[in-house]
Amino acid sequence: MTPTGALLTAGALRKTYGATLALDGADFGIHPGEVVAVMGPSGSGKSTLLHCLAGIVRPDSGEVRYRGRELSAMSDAERSALRRSDFGFVFQFGQLVPELTCVENVALPLRLSGVKRREAEARSTEWLDRLEVSDVAGKRPGEVSGGQGQRVAVARSLVTGPRVLFADEPTGALDSLNGERVMQLLTEAARDSRTAVVLVTHEPRVAAYSDREVVVRDGVARDMAGVA
Repeated sequence: MTPTGALLTAGALRKTYGATLALDGADFGIHPGEVVAVMGPSGSGKSTLLHCLAGIVRPDSGEVRYRGRELSAMSDAERSALRRSDFGFVFQFGQLVPELTCVENVALPLRLSGVKRREAEARSTEWLDRLEVSDVAGKRPGEVSGGQGQRVAVARSLVTGPRVLFADEPTGALDSLNGERVMQLLTEAARDSRTAVVLVTHEPRVAAYSDREVVVRDGVARDMAGVA
């Protein structure tokens, strides 16, 4: 699959872990501002696909291209820099740094990129406000609710202005009400900024926020657009 104008593509990805085949010729493509839900049963290969797309895991064969450049041709340092500058990540449990306040957590990727503290925290405060959690800016992660913490994690993932956001079960640890609000805010913010979102989920109610669905089964990705 190489959709015209696609930002990130993958072709014929194959990945094994020992005797376990995780991906078996998976294809993928996503455009700027598009939200694509990657679905499938546990062990189907959907998280492995996300990790390959993000340059975290090297496929055994096949290729991943970001803006026309093959990720496997980059050095480890180049891929790490890409993940700091162009890619954002949201995980199931947020993975906030417990010793930092919420605004410091959001500012962390900016600080690691050399942005001065005052500017980094000002930009972070704007994102906390946008995600409706500005009231927890000075609190530490252990002092906020799960829904609030996940909104802080979303703010942290978007504060650098990434071109691609990888969200791996972002509502998996939340109740349905908080999960719905997190997805509303995440997808609205991403579409407004033309950020592509690769959304791994097993929940149809979460996938409903996407523009289309890709189902991974037995290591093969099938685009469900136009499938009855």
